[in-house]
Amino acid sequence: MDGQYVGIDFHRRGSVVVRKNAAGERLSSVRVANDPWVIAAAVAEAGPEPEVVIEATYGWYWIVDWLQEQGATSIWRTRRG
Repeated sequence: MDGQYVGIDFHRRGSVVVRKNAAGERLSSVRVANDPWVIAAAVAEAGPEPEVVIEATYGWYWIVDWLQEQGATSIWRTRRG
């Protein structure tokens, strides 16, 4: 599963996790609860050490720490405005 990327649209009660391959083709898109284990399971579908980007305006610190502990790399957080 080389070259997979994960984008997380992080909201207060739930998030959307999208996986794409290196060519930019969408592999999956799932709506999940903001539970660390549930998010980690969705991210794990991308294989070991996935590159992750998170779109969130607040409350994102815990998920970044959690994903890094689980082996995710290149975690970027974006903010609107």
